[in-house]
Amino acid sequence: MLDWNRISSLRDEVGPDDFGEVVDLFLEEADSVTLTLAAQPSDQNLEEALHFLKGSALTLGFRDLSDLCQISETLASNGRSDEIDLNPILTSYEVSKSRFLSDLPGAFDSQTSL
Repeated sequence: MLDWNRISSLRDEVGPDDFGEVVDLFLEEADSVTLTLAAQPSDQNLEEALHFLKGSALTLGFRDLSDLCQISETLASNGRSDEIDLNPILTSYEVSKSRFLSDLPGAFDSQTSL
């Protein structure tokens, strides 16, 4: 579900001091997009929202969420939005976020805090 190698790479890229701030920013933006998706966006916004959420998921190491977004983004780009079930995406985001936040404090040294 979570790619801790990617998460570690992100931490290395931004540095331990800025890691928490970067994570907060990505989660805040992803929260906003999932609220939009939960409100059943129009077909015009769906592909863009899924693409953005996929990118955030990849950045944060939310592997399963990224995969689900990719599948649905492809459907939307092919005019098949009516075949998209957003519930697994929204559930995956919540589960990934919860697991990420609960496992993060023990994943790195004590310098990382959110």
